[in-house]
Amino acid sequence: MGFTHVSLTALRVFRAVAEQGTFTAAAASLGYTQSAVSRQIAAIERAAGAELLERRRDGVRLTPAGRIVMRRATVVLDEIDATARELSGLPTEAATVRLGWFPSAGAVLLPRALAALRRSDPDLHVVSREGGTPALVRALRAGSLDLALLASAPPFRPPDTESPPLVLRTLTERPLYLAVPATHPLARGDYVDVADLRGQRWIASISSGEDRLMGVWPGLDERPEIVHTARDWLAKLQLVAAGCGLTTVTGSLAPAVPPGVRVLPVRGGPQEQRRLLLARLPHPPSEAVTRVGAALRLAALDSYTPGATPAQE
Repeated sequence: MGFTHVSLTALRVFRAVAEQGTFTAAAASLGYTQSAVSRQIAAIERAAGAELLERRRDGVRLTPAGRIVMRRATVVLDEIDATARELSGLPTEAATVRLGWFPSAGAVLLPRALAALRRSDPDLHVVSREGGTPALVRALRAGSLDLALLASAPPFRPPDTESPPLVLRTLTERPLYLAVPATHPLARGDYVDVADLRGQRWIASISSGEDRLMGVWPGLDERPEIVHTARDWLAKLQLVAAGCGLTTVTGSLAPAVPPGVRVLPVRGGPQEQRRLLLARLPHPPSEAVTRVGAALRLAALDSYTPGATPAQE
């Protein structure tokens, strides 16, 4: 069987596996059984005459041959989707940018950038989705995202080790802050001393694909007491407002804090920096992708100075 006989179904399954990182996750996203996904992948690898996916204990990743097939498959699938829209009488989406973003970016940064784009480029269509860093990087590699907003913590390693390296642009680098209930004793000053964080109760979550706690101040010399875990950053901030504990926030999220929360710097230890990155594949970006990147950069530079309880911005 030659590659020209590969079905569109097999191409869609292959893209889903590359993007999701495992056969199981791809099957769940498509509504297929895992055996059906395995059969489609076996068929496309037979047609290619090469292994397209490297099977590893932690999932799969594209081989060099797989990256070639994925790049071409994305073009084919996008053209098929555009043809279907045109035949059904729907407008084509020539200026569509597919954007991925880490969870807290949806609270302030993303809405501000999209609102600015609606004013400056009303014909530009942005389709976005939330995800953790591993999922967003896989989607970039699979060609199903054009851009991805990523959060990065020291030591600021690249988000993956595949070749070619992703193009990473640092939009901002700002300190990490502490969100404290307005009624908490720590909220009385203009900053929190790191020594006063001993014995505090924390609201946290597990970073996707990692064992790192998010929401707990890094480097504490004790096992933190986690009283609540939540994936949603706004849920964590509401729990802080209710007096349930402390959590960390980045400067970009600070304008979204609810009433009853103070956002304060922490002193007395190493300054904890966080970077906001814009990632893409290393090929020349389209004009539409460039415009979206510029809007995200301007939104990211919209500064916020922690101190008193934030005003409703």
